[in-house]
Amino acid sequence: MTALPKPHIFTSADSKPLRWGIFGAGWIAEAMVNTAQKNSNQQFVAVASRTPGKAEAFAQKWKIESFHNSYEELAAREDIDAIYIATLPSDRLEVALVAINAGKPVLIEKPITMDLAEAEQIYAAAKAKKVLAAEAMWTRFLPHIAQVRELLNSGVIGQIVNVEADHGQYLIDHENPRLTEPSLAGGALLDLGIYPVSFAHMVLGKPARIIATGVLTEKGVDSQTSAILDYENGAQAVLTTTLITSTPCRATIAGTLGRIEIDRTFYNPASMRLVIQDGTTTEYPNTYKGHGLREQAAELERMVRNAEIESPLLTHKMSIEIMLTLDEIRNQIGLRYPFEN
Repeated sequence: MTALPKPHIFTSADSKPLRWGIFGAGWIAEAMVNTAQKNSNQQFVAVASRTPGKAEAFAQKWKIESFHNSYEELAAREDIDAIYIATLPSDRLEVALVAINAGKPVLIEKPITMDLAEAEQIYAAAKAKKVLAAEAMWTRFLPHIAQVRELLNSGVIGQIVNVEADHGQYLIDHENPRLTEPSLAGGALLDLGIYPVSFAHMVLGKPARIIATGVLTEKGVDSQTSAILDYENGAQAVLTTTLITSTPCRATIAGTLGRIEIDRTFYNPASMRLVIQDGTTTEYPNTYKGHGLREQAAELERMVRNAEIESPLLTHKMSIEIMLTLDEIRNQIGLRYPFEN
């Protein structure tokens, strides 16, 4: 197995503050600002939204210096070092290009776009402009995932045979258009399934074959989806996602010599254990304080400081391959969006 990159485990003291602008004023932007204000030295100084009054209300709630009703206006500011894109997947390509064309480093919520073609456009634009672009798959930058990488690189569990991961939440009764509307790229796969898919890719890379099945709602988005990913070395990943029930949200990596078990919820800061074939068990308790979103901001600051345009923990190539997997799963379950070609 190719060695996984070993991340630094960030603390707030490791990074110097960037002056951030935010595109989008929804709940994920609130979560990011909340944890950054409490647990890091990153500075969120401006927010933009095209919805009248939303940016102003957000700025007032979180004591942000200024607000804009135009993404272009915010991106043009010389006092903004980076932009966090927290808009819906259906418009991330458009707004990411606004920031990239303005020369601003971008941290783009996951999945980075709705499909492979859009992701390729973002990374091509970033490369052409020599601008940093990173997908905000925050799980990749967490301390317990750093520990997972170290264990895998050590070979302590042997050759990987199987990966299992699930992400299910009871969200169907929330009547949130972001989850239910095809026009907003709704459904379980892109909102929740991105986590197990990205986790499997981190461990095993790009699959050779995919078998997927899903259940679609009356509106045509998936209420739940399962997939088996086959790899050239004989390993398999078994992944499930659903928004009609709460599942354990755990992950397991099993090898010929042992296994790694990550407790609920595997994509958050979580406890985990190493179990060797003879039963020897090593516990790794969860001692993390606060929400795990801040590590990705610290990683972006590190990249800005070192003039890098992609993170070794989630390269452009990795992100593209994850989108390719999501596209294939969508194709197999018949999940189509009305604005796709």
